[in-house]
Amino acid sequence: MILINAFLVSGLFCLAAQILMDNTKLTPGHITSLFVVLGALLSFFGLYSKLIEYGGAGATALISNFGHMLYLGGIEGFHEIGILGFASGLLVKSSLAIVSAVVFAFVLALIFKPKN
Repeated sequence: MILINAFLVSGLFCLAAQILMDNTKLTPGHITSLFVVLGALLSFFGLYSKLIEYGGAGATALISNFGHMLYLGGIEGFHEIGILGFASGLLVKSSLAIVSAVVFAFVLALIFKPKN
């Protein structure tokens, strides 16, 4: 049942993205940014944690989880240090994802050759 829930959650997010791409003039970059903001908004209202409980990895493997992590890091930093902690908290929680993306992009750029 866990696998089915994960599939349903991630599938619904992908379905929403595909509908947006087919029916609007939004680019994939716009939709990615929209999903990051949506993840932060859902986290603000306390819904993203429930979505993770229900969908497990289906909710944590999406780009909307990046927005959720940014929100959580900012709030934790704000509670610990104050307004400056908000900015540092954003970097603490999301640094692993950002560094991983840069390292993997670099390694893949070394392996594959671009088309002319």
